[in-house]
Amino acid sequence: MSANRDLVSVVWREACRHIEIEESARAIAAGVAEHLPLQALVVLRVDAETKTLEPLTVGMPRGGAASSVRSATPAPAAWRRLAAWLRGGDVIGVGDAAAEGWLTAVLPDEVRGDVLAGPLRSDDGPVGILVLVASAGRQFNAVDQRAVQQLLEPFAVALENDRRLHELRALREAAEADRETLLSRLGRQEVNEEVVGARTGLRHVMERAELVAQSDVPVLILGETGTGKEVVSRAIHTRSARADGPFIRVNCGAIPPELVDSQLFGHEKGSFTGASAQHHGWFERADRGTLFLDEIGELPLPAQVRLLRVLQDHQIERVGGRAPIHVDVRIVAATHRDLAAMVKERTFREDLWYRINVFPILLPRLRERLEDIPALVKHFVERAATRFGLPPVSPSPADLQSLADYHWPGNIRELGAVIDRAVILGGGRKLDVSTALGLGRQPPPAPVTDATMYEVIPETTPLERPAAPPPVGEIIPLAAAMRQHVERALAASRGRIEGRRGAAALLQINPHTLRARMRKLGIDPKAFRD
Repeated sequence: MSANRDLVSVVWREACRHIEIEESARAIAAGVAEHLPLQALVVLRVDAETKTLEPLTVGMPRGGAASSVRSATPAPAAWRRLAAWLRGGDVIGVGDAAAEGWLTAVLPDEVRGDVLAGPLRSDDGPVGILVLVASAGRQFNAVDQRAVQQLLEPFAVALENDRRLHELRALREAAEADRETLLSRLGRQEVNEEVVGARTGLRHVMERAELVAQSDVPVLILGETGTGKEVVSRAIHTRSARADGPFIRVNCGAIPPELVDSQLFGHEKGSFTGASAQHHGWFERADRGTLFLDEIGELPLPAQVRLLRVLQDHQIERVGGRAPIHVDVRIVAATHRDLAAMVKERTFREDLWYRINVFPILLPRLRERLEDIPALVKHFVERAATRFGLPPVSPSPADLQSLADYHWPGNIRELGAVIDRAVILGGGRKLDVSTALGLGRQPPPAPVTDATMYEVIPETTPLERPAAPPPVGEIIPLAAAMRQHVERALAASRGRIEGRRGAAALLQINPHTLRARMRKLGIDPKAFRD
């Protein structure tokens, strides 16, 4: 009896000491051999879906290596008997009816002898089989069989630990693969790369970000669409004491009003129709991290009230919940709207405005930081080349000048889209910036004058001439003057809108803009065609 206790103690110690089942099997086999006539110890995993016995490892107490253990797929009738034994049976020998020959089928060729096998079970059901093969010329007795029965529990624990370890590895590898794929699509090497322009056009912004990062006060980032508000918010997070915590971005303008509470604060199962399970909101997911509320000005007024309570009390309550939940979240909000004006218009709560406007950071427009365009272009070119599988190319001085002369109403986001187009249009040989900007390859057309307006129209062209310009000093409505000017351009281009000699090129405006203006003024280009 004492020997059995010593054996079980040895097996438990080795099962808990080693994480992987291969290491456990080798160490346990050596310990078991001191108490039982053991030649080899084999561990099989049970795959209930495929009805297969999968080999995991072979432990040889005297060293050496056995050949590969074979998988076994019992016949349907044999599998049913085997499954019943796995669910409720005890240790069996090779001659028992339940074995049905599968024991010898899975063993290596050089491992032959008397066999004992026992089912390994977890809380979820059968997980594997432990097989012990006696030394040559030796046989297991009833005492040995009872001893092996006591080894099943520690082996089941070791097998479950091994399974969980491999699941964690698989999940980590999948997450790493997803991360690499995402970084490849974004054209980055790391998630938190240095902010482009941090030492030039954004120097003042980054100084304020560094200043506020170590505190937990709310931050409000203001700026036009596409100026990089999320980039700055991530920089604040990575420079804070919460850098190891989650960073959650929520676009407040994209949440339907009826789902705001559920998305931000979560809901309990059955709290409303369709709530089939408990849902953790963004505040719970961002616990001990940073919650970035983008476009906070789009939140409806009722949601603003509940958000204010969370900022004051640091507690949320799920929809349908009965108890408050404490959350430790740092808030960084952003908007392109004038919240001060919205407060005066009573479309944004004044008390919430004071709560989030503790430390405002104003982002400059791209046209106010033109010195950053070369570095931004280099960054976007490398990103686009990685995403599209093209070699990176450098912009020419003319390209950079064209980009600097553009107004950039969409700021950095628009610049990224333009560079993506330029890389694709250039085919990896150059950057086709002029085409990507809609400038074409031709030089800007000369201004339209009265002297050149009609010289391209033959005298025999049966066109209705536009009305003569008013005498000097006579003022006409702006719409009428615009109509006359557009009609002159259409007459000069014979009703053509696009192209080098089109009316849009003569007027130096986008063809879509010209068409929209013509529809508003009621001008039909067909009247000016031959």
